[in-house]
Amino acid sequence: MENFQNQPKQGFFQSTTAKMIMVGLLTLVLLIPLFFVQDLISERSQRQKEVVAETTSKWGESVYFYGPILKIPYKDPITNQVENAFFFPEELSNVSNTEIKTPLQRSIYKSNVFTTKMQFKGSYVQPKFYKKNIPNENVFWDKATVIIRTTNLKSVNDEVKINIGSNSFTFEPVHNNQNNDSIESLETGYFKYNDLKNTNFNMSITYNGSKRISIVPVGKTTSAKMTSNWSSPNFNGSFIPNDKKITNKGFDATWKILHFNRPFSQENFEFLPELNKYAFAVDFITPVDEYQQNERASKYGFLVIGLTFLIFFLIQSISKISIHIFQYCMIGIALIMFYTLLISITEHSSFSFAYAIAGISVVALISLYSISILKDKKFPTFIAISLSLLYTFIYVIIQLEDYALLVGSIGLFLILSSVMYFSRKIEWNK
Repeated sequence: MENFQNQPKQGFFQSTTAKMIMVGLLTLVLLIPLFFVQDLISERSQRQKEVVAETTSKWGESVYFYGPILKIPYKDPITNQVENAFFFPEELSNVSNTEIKTPLQRSIYKSNVFTTKMQFKGSYVQPKFYKKNIPNENVFWDKATVIIRTTNLKSVNDEVKINIGSNSFTFEPVHNNQNNDSIESLETGYFKYNDLKNTNFNMSITYNGSKRISIVPVGKTTSAKMTSNWSSPNFNGSFIPNDKKITNKGFDATWKILHFNRPFSQENFEFLPELNKYAFAVDFITPVDEYQQNERASKYGFLVIGLTFLIFFLIQSISKISIHIFQYCMIGIALIMFYTLLISITEHSSFSFAYAIAGISVVALISLYSISILKDKKFPTFIAISLSLLYTFIYVIIQLEDYALLVGSIGLFLILSSVMYFSRKIEWNK
């Protein structure tokens, strides 16, 4: 009885509960620098977008093509005002070959750019003015023109011509009287439509561009084929390809669109409608860039810090080795440094290489530091293996898309099971 009374009474701050509370509070405090790291990633990502936008604006921006459209003026028999009628091709065939060029680089930022050559063939049918009760004598057949609506005119590489039958006509820029200022117009000079013996046409146009190519299917039957050396296309717009083949060397896609697949007429009187929402498109962008991967990695920062502290806490509780709160703080700061190393190295190399270098550096640093704390090589080895598995697990989740949630849930379940197993004999009442 006397020996029992002489035993020193353990204070609250030396109890397991107090230590657990302090470690938990430290984990929450370390979220503050982690948020700063996430802001840094967002800032660098925004800077990249600004530089890429400036660089691509000089090379060439997104390509939008709407045409070629036959335009014939007429006098309205009711108002006696001169209006324009617009007629889309009966058939339209397009073949586009897009080559991704060596990325433009400014400072540490790179921009994906391409050159595309678009070839068009098709035919027009005789315009039907009688549908609007417009007599033939009110039609100015000798003032027919062909127009194109497009973007990125400053990056067109060569003179644009259209051959209709045996006749050749050159396009010139015209004043844009449409509401959408980003879309510009090209138009040929006047020609006599009735003098054309053959209305089959062909033309080609070459652009320097970036980001996207979109084409409006104005033909009553529109057939299109696009080939490229870009291996990660994103097929967008109102129509997906009827057939596509994607390999590591590029892609090959074809479309066939009929007039009843889209809700607009082959003939338009008085004004030319905006049809950009009915275009089919291909995006030439990186699906997940380095900054997005860094952002995903940083979102797992709380999990990494929490699990690492939990490993040290379990070792401390099982082995009765005392770990000071300052030492926990140093370990936490080392874990935060992983993300600053990751983003800084990624900007000069690939994400995978940066992740490996940052992971190895942090695991080695914490493992060597834990040798001095734990005075043993057994526990530091266990910590090194655990951290390596944790960083590998997170890397796999970042790379996965469709199965990220499934793999993440299974991994967290296994981690929870391990924690429950190793903590089952800890005496929490001390």
